[in-house]
Amino acid sequence: MNSESQPNINTLQATKTKTIILTTPIDDERPVYISGNFNNWATQDRRFLMKKISKGKYEFTFPASGEFEKELIYKFTKGDWSEVEIDRYGNRTPNRYWNDDQDTKVEKVAKWRKNWLPYRPSQLPIIRLISEEFEIPQLNKTRKVWALLPHDYNSSDETYPVLYLHDAQNLFNENAAFGSWQIDKKLAVMSDYGIGKIIVIAVEHGESERLQEYNVGKTVLGAGSGKKYIRFITDTLKPFVDKTYRTKTEREFTGIGGSSMGGLVSIFSGLIYPEVFGKLMVFSPSLWVIPKIKLGFLDIFEPQETRLYLYAGGDESETMVKHVLKFRKRLLKRESLKGKMKVHLSINEEGKHNETYWSDEFPKAIEWLFFSNKED
Repeated sequence: MNSESQPNINTLQATKTKTIILTTPIDDERPVYISGNFNNWATQDRRFLMKKISKGKYEFTFPASGEFEKELIYKFTKGDWSEVEIDRYGNRTPNRYWNDDQDTKVEKVAKWRKNWLPYRPSQLPIIRLISEEFEIPQLNKTRKVWALLPHDYNSSDETYPVLYLHDAQNLFNENAAFGSWQIDKKLAVMSDYGIGKIIVIAVEHGESERLQEYNVGKTVLGAGSGKKYIRFITDTLKPFVDKTYRTKTEREFTGIGGSSMGGLVSIFSGLIYPEVFGKLMVFSPSLWVIPKIKLGFLDIFEPQETRLYLYAGGDESETMVKHVLKFRKRLLKRESLKGKMKVHLSINEEGKHNETYWSDEFPKAIEWLFFSNKED
């Protein structure tokens, strides 16, 4: 046989499949995915969904491909980084490595996170009461205002992005009448993953005056004082915060957010003051109070790149998702905003209008708004 007809010796070395067998003593109905250097660490990648063999036992076979012959670096998740594997003490686990030529690897996961919990108390943010009665000269009133600082704020010289949140009563108070977002616990866990180093400024609402203060302009609720409240955030509170704490003052590091009416006033905060807020966290906005929201005024502003995390639950009302989808469509169609407004839409078809679902969404919003370059 001449040399031209001889096969390349490399083609004789067939690529082998590689199989991972996973056992986990604590299991539930959530599926298990593998995220790693072979899929850009994507979660819920159905190509890497493990097959459930029995309760607590899963299996996945990488196809016979040169792509998987290199060193594999990976972790197991239940579909999101908020549902990632942890050790038996509740701590973050290191990346897993497969760099030998074995065709089977047996792994074990002790526990799984659920909605970013459990947390390490040592990572909890420092909660400071800025004032029992912070003056709001624009409304001739006062409000209780809080600051949540990164857990190591006092031992570092870092500067941090800032997120202004409404309805502080429901953000980290375990005894809140309507439940809590548990942002202190969520920030504690997120700090372990390098995505929780922000300062949160939380402003309590005005109880019976809440609707009026978060209502911007004339709506089905009547004339609101929302524009004055927004001016309080931009003209009074933000300068104080930037002077008092080590903040990154630029708009690209400044966000505002809330839920329901707090979501609505956050929308207007970002649209009216794009030079102040570059990040908007909008959960279940009460767009029903202004169903024909007019966006023509946006054309008078110089558009700047803004990131908007927009969430709605399918079980909140008959119109919530419809209003949110319509608002997103109208926003993205504005010629003046083309290429400037980045919108991440998150719909939970089972989501209800309460703190439990907003709490679940909070870490995902923080990650996308402040620690990601993904466009949507």
